[in-house]
Amino acid sequence: MPTFQSSPSYAHGDTDSLGVLLVNLGTPDEPTPSAVRRYLAEFLWDPRVVELPRPLWWLILNGVILRFRPARSARAYAEIWTDEGSPLLLYSQAITRGIGERLGERFPGPVHVSLGMSYGKPTIAAALDELYAAGARRLVVLPMYPQYSGTTTGSVFDAVTAHLSRRRWVPEFRFINAFHDAPGYIDALAASIREYWDANGRGDKLLFSFHGVPRQTLLDGDPYHCQCQKTGRLVAEKLGLDKDDWMLTFQSRVGRAEWLRPYTDETIEALGADGLGKLDVVCPGFSADCLETLEEIALQNGEAYVEAGGGELRYIPCLNDRDDHIDFLAGLVARHAGGWPETLTDWSAGEVARDREGARERALAMGAAQ
Repeated sequence: MPTFQSSPSYAHGDTDSLGVLLVNLGTPDEPTPSAVRRYLAEFLWDPRVVELPRPLWWLILNGVILRFRPARSARAYAEIWTDEGSPLLLYSQAITRGIGERLGERFPGPVHVSLGMSYGKPTIAAALDELYAAGARRLVVLPMYPQYSGTTTGSVFDAVTAHLSRRRWVPEFRFINAFHDAPGYIDALAASIREYWDANGRGDKLLFSFHGVPRQTLLDGDPYHCQCQKTGRLVAEKLGLDKDDWMLTFQSRVGRAEWLRPYTDETIEALGADGLGKLDVVCPGFSADCLETLEEIALQNGEAYVEAGGGELRYIPCLNDRDDHIDFLAGLVARHAGGWPETLTDWSAGEVARDREGARERALAMGAAQ
């Protein structure tokens, strides 16, 4: 028989609340080989990330990848690490605080916002437990990936529902699986690019670089490729760009299998070899700057571009904790939470409190322990 996790601290008449769970990919605890090895072992063992037979993949992962890659990746993380820690974690925490503040101002009822990471800390399980402890009986989950992929958003769904399935009292549950074409997201991206151009001048070409996935995922029905293309097209239209003014590529491929094309690194080197001057690169698939944007694009590919003969690669930061980004995400959560008690404008704290106290008194009269 399965064992379900109860809520021993629950008491009749407790105040219910709305819980919001934000999820990002994750980061090592520190830029050291041992910390990176722990992180990669968890990340790369996810069957959503690598769809190979488990026995074969275990041999490859533990016999090859985890023996050599952690040291190399640790050096890369050290290049972008700040005194306060991982940029991805710091920006994700700032976004979480910002959404909490905006929803607190917007909703009359109690709302709690927590951050979880698919890999590393804080874990999704810990964030959900935190929301349970705060009395969350309704839950909105927001994976911080604008474009849906089974390798990212699908993995979040698996982790959240697996944890919820072990709970005796399952909350009402809404899951946001993509916002690649949402007007607020497109507007924020376009605004960030315009602001960069206003401050630094416009480059000779704009490159949208999205994280790559194996091409087989597209053939198997994953919508990620199409959603990336739509995001790039909508932002280009918003900026009034001609078709020759921009390109869209996919980065971060590993292994020998074919991934989504065109590849970012090959494209950047080719543009450099053609003698292009200023190349502006933006990464709309990332909600917050991280290893793949700050080290891979700005540093590695920036150097490769110049070495190939290009002028200058200029990286345009992710939306991070920009006000328009947080405003959009808070609004997105609010729309998905629509109709729940905490969101209603006629919500009366006094009336709800009296109703809960009445429920407690009736429960105690019937023999409830608390």
